[in-house]
Amino acid sequence: MSQHQSSTAPTFRRRSDPDERRQSLIEATARCLAKNGAGGTSVRTICAAAGVSPGLLRHYFGGVGQAIAEAYRWTGLRVSHALEEAVAGAGDDPRARLLAYLTASFRSPIADPELLATWLAFWSMTPVDGDIGALHGEIYGEFRGGIQDLILALRPDLSDARLQAVALTALIDGLWLELSLGHAPFTPLEAEGLVEKWLDALL
Repeated sequence: MSQHQSSTAPTFRRRSDPDERRQSLIEATARCLAKNGAGGTSVRTICAAAGVSPGLLRHYFGGVGQAIAEAYRWTGLRVSHALEEAVAGAGDDPRARLLAYLTASFRSPIADPELLATWLAFWSMTPVDGDIGALHGEIYGEFRGGIQDLILALRPDLSDARLQAVALTALIDGLWLELSLGHAPFTPLEAEGLVEKWLDALL
């Protein structure tokens, strides 16, 4: 490029596109929930965490409730993608794929204190907020559905795997909670062993 072209070429700063600004608010909402809980998460705290004016949140969302719902949906997708990657890395064996799905919660990025803190905030809202409650049912329904599909791929002779999926979900939630809190009386490897033994007992 010539000196003349360099001196006359326009310079400008790239502005964030609307999707990026909206996503930054969703991620800031999740951080606020982890730090402050549901009661301490407001338009002001979210926008302060995102470094934007309060009006921007109202531009993209109807209010803080909708921002929290979108943060829950985004958090659920993060977990879902981690589970999908774990299954994809397990190869073609149905048992290995099922165990990968069940035990991915005991490792990063799912076994994470900040993710736990965010999730606990969502849980606290589930009984009192209809929209969050419905979203909770959707997210957990998809998780249980994944377990059911993988069980039936391993045991096509079964007509139904609903209760097995419910039991395994409860076990995983409990072990994940202990591991994410820190100082659990067991290791992630021991948690995986417990899941495998319970799976064999259930099937």
